[in-house]
Amino acid sequence: MAPPSVFAEVPQAQPVLVFKLTADFREDPDPRKVNLGVGAYRTDDCHPWVLPVVKKVEQKIANDNSLNHEYLPILGLAEFRSCASRLALGDDSPALKEKRVTRVQEPDSANNVAMYKARLFHLFMNESETPSSHPMVVSDIACKREGTKRHERVTRIWLPPPSLTNLLLTLSPNIPNAPEFSIVVLHACAHNPTGTDPTPEQWKQIASVMKHRFLFPFFDSAYQGFASGNLERDAWAIRYFVSEGFEFFCAQSFSKNFGLYNERVGNLTVVGKEPEGILRVSQMEKIVRITWSNPPAQGARIVASTLSNPELFEEWTGKVKTMADRILTMRSELRARLEALKTPGTWNHITDQIGMFSFTGLNPKQVEYLINEKHIYLLPSGRINVSGLTTKNLDYVATSIHEAVTKIQ
Repeated sequence: MAPPSVFAEVPQAQPVLVFKLTADFREDPDPRKVNLGVGAYRTDDCHPWVLPVVKKVEQKIANDNSLNHEYLPILGLAEFRSCASRLALGDDSPALKEKRVTRVQEPDSANNVAMYKARLFHLFMNESETPSSHPMVVSDIACKREGTKRHERVTRIWLPPPSLTNLLLTLSPNIPNAPEFSIVVLHACAHNPTGTDPTPEQWKQIASVMKHRFLFPFFDSAYQGFASGNLERDAWAIRYFVSEGFEFFCAQSFSKNFGLYNERVGNLTVVGKEPEGILRVSQMEKIVRITWSNPPAQGARIVASTLSNPELFEEWTGKVKTMADRILTMRSELRARLEALKTPGTWNHITDQIGMFSFTGLNPKQVEYLINEKHIYLLPSGRINVSGLTTKNLDYVATSIHEAVTKIQ
């Protein structure tokens, strides 16, 4: 008699929603189908875009006979880490001038926000809206500090329309969600999933409360340039927190603004109060060694070559603005069509929000109708990827949303 399979009792995992949505879209034979779920930039022909500057640098790398496939140092490619931190903090940053910055190359930002929260601080998390990979990673590796009765808590914050009242309440001393010395994850710009960013004045209020309560900022910067088309403007919050004397983490991703999704190129910038020391570096090396050991080189070389070359940098910033401008145009056009159709409700939030994603306000039943009846794929929350809209499908999407809202209250 054959022994039972060692895998017989392994339960079936729930599918990852956004990837299942993409798989369902691909299998749908309907010619009208539209994918508004995938979190990647699309051209007006609804195709992925390999930036011309990326192609140019890839060719340069391929022709460089001095390069090889040896391991990078544990902390990653030095030129990439330096360029990435300068992009976030600014060339004139006092943190850089005073050598208070530690840098670590990582495989992208969102998962690393979660990983560092759990690994470095040994913390548990609350539930709230944030990229779905955060809670999955943290719940897998989080643990209490041994030998203590008290464990810190991470509170993940998103700014709900129409104001920052809920955020400030959550951070206030009267609410137990955020004890002193908690870590607060803040999206630097183009908030995912809401598309709702604080204004500079609101950022100042957030910083003031956090400073008063000794809260630790952890910036997730995955969309620099994607919000406004301006790299400096989209890094305003990060640089303001430096000017206010905060110590913080900033996890950067170059998936979106370089189109390097499958390269998973990320950088962690650590800003401290004192010059970079061996203690901080040694702890980072230890964490990297037991997680991914060594980062991949190709994407980091592409980003470093581009950011360090003035001509390539100028070309890249122009293409980032091209992507941001197309997204802003699609927002404006969708809102105009819905208002022209006199679709019930108000739709100004579509243009008030910013970045790749928008919370449309559609409820799960309306989303279900759009998927099943109109072959328009989006998340149950009503979140859409605005770059999935094109000049060719805008009318169809707008009339379909109008129909869904009119038929389903």
